[in-house]
Amino acid sequence: MHASNAMPKPVPLIIKSVAAAALVAAVSLAAAQQAPELPALPAGGPVKGASYVVDPTHTFVMYEMGHYGTTTNRGRFSTKDGTIKIDGSGQSGKIDITMDISSINTGVDLLNRHVLSKDFFNVAEFPVARFVADRIDFSGDKVTEVDGSLTLMGQTKPVKLKASRFGCYLSPLIKRQVCGGDFETTVERSNWGITWGIPFGFEDRVRLLVQVEAVNITGGPS
Repeated sequence: MHASNAMPKPVPLIIKSVAAAALVAAVSLAAAQQAPELPALPAGGPVKGASYVVDPTHTFVMYEMGHYGTTTNRGRFSTKDGTIKIDGSGQSGKIDITMDISSINTGVDLLNRHVLSKDFFNVAEFPVARFVADRIDFSGDKVTEVDGSLTLMGQTKPVKLKASRFGCYLSPLIKRQVCGGDFETTVERSNWGITWGIPFGFEDRVRLLVQVEAVNITGGPS
């Protein structure tokens, strides 16, 4: 999947966010290999006016889809890059995250090939998806909800993510504030033109579970 032509990213922002995400990922991986047994310190909430870069080593999207009314099919895909900007009030902000749909993993090789095909995500034509939000709801210093839109298979539809947990900490590995949480929503995949299997037992309703962590690249908590 790829971002629709209606929502291009400015080239300087692409370069900056990709470079920052690559740096964050490299530093996180290198630090994790050292794995010091140190506790993370609390770090308040997201900093007013701060910019955050999504850490792809701690940010994934999982989906759950009913299978013939019995079990649940599950898969996971990774993020490519992303930025989060908290506004000056500290009570809202903007989010822009690109997901790598070609990275999808169901745990079953045959199923991986199927969901990558034209029957589902048509990754050959749409290798990435994009989530953009211009509103972040807070309760105190905790994010509670994010109103945005998901571009998938070339189609953009509204999506509201609700937080089941959220917090910030001072990473003992990279010495920066990290904020993140678990979010979820339920969507109908047919809204994005993914209809294979609906008439014979593969459910239209899909639960999305999102885990995200983002590193403050502006400055520490006030």
